[in-house]
Amino acid sequence: MTNKEKVESAGGFDKNTFWKAVYVVLLVGSCLGFYWATTQTDYIWRWNRLPRYFYYTEHVEVRSEIEGEISSITKKGEDSVVIVKSDTDSEYYTVPGSDLTVTEGDFVYMGDPLGGYDEGRMGLLLEGLIVTVEVSMVSIVLGVLLGLFTGLARISTNPCLKWSAITYIELIRGTPLLVQIMIWYFVLGTIINNLLLKMGLFQIPELWFGVASLAIFAGAYVAEIVRAGIQSIHKGQMEAARSLGMTKTKAMAKIILPQAFKRILPPLAGQFISLIKDSSLLGVIAIRELTKATREAVTTSLMPYELWFLCGIMYLVLTFALSMFVQYLEKRTAEA
Repeated sequence: MTNKEKVESAGGFDKNTFWKAVYVVLLVGSCLGFYWATTQTDYIWRWNRLPRYFYYTEHVEVRSEIEGEISSITKKGEDSVVIVKSDTDSEYYTVPGSDLTVTEGDFVYMGDPLGGYDEGRMGLLLEGLIVTVEVSMVSIVLGVLLGLFTGLARISTNPCLKWSAITYIELIRGTPLLVQIMIWYFVLGTIINNLLLKMGLFQIPELWFGVASLAIFAGAYVAEIVRAGIQSIHKGQMEAARSLGMTKTKAMAKIILPQAFKRILPPLAGQFISLIKDSSLLGVIAIRELTKATREAVTTSLMPYELWFLCGIMYLVLTFALSMFVQYLEKRTAEA
């Protein structure tokens, strides 16, 4: 504490506490002001409806696929087996539990319910969250690998590798991600799947074209981060390693990259966080990630305020968790 701060504290005035109080007042005032503004729009908040977008129970009906008579109903553990017999055929149906709507001797038509059961299902937002996490994690891993090799090629003395890396980096960084997603889905995706179809092979789902676009986009930025990290290590490190008999490749792997990794962790974390948020653009190619799932939920429920707030909070939780993980890695590498 400085002499000035000691004097202020002795006089009963703590500047630090005062500005903390100002922050709390501003935060509370902003929340109250927003709440008051929403009351002026005649909007009815329905927070109680949000849990069903994560998990809900649906009543599933077992329906007859033929027209005929219920010839028998038998128990099989906790389930009921219903046999429907027609003039030419017979079929049996398993109804979980004992919620039957028919009895023996009843006549049923095609499509008539025989019974039903409750089944837990994943909500729309939870499905979107899982897709977002999967797409982001795969894209991050692929982007790191691609960025590492491209960054090394960027500083290579081989003109082919160096120029190829520069072309890739400038091409990707100079065009919007949304345009790249469109090109991957409508152009490259169509060409690749048509070629696979002619060869009698499987078709690649649109999800993987979305992953490819994100990974290649992230790889270009990671490459520049890796290049800057490597070049920040003093040249004497490489010279000392070479003087000890190490090859250039071994010196890079054992000496340079471990030191560079500690320096590039913060910018890498920022790039990964941006990638998670950029995954929201995949909704334009019919991938039901979190943003698209929220948009569909808003369309059916007419609850834009609650659902978009919830969507933002879910993205915040993802990015905050990743930020905490990177900080943990920073501490571990600093101690090593």
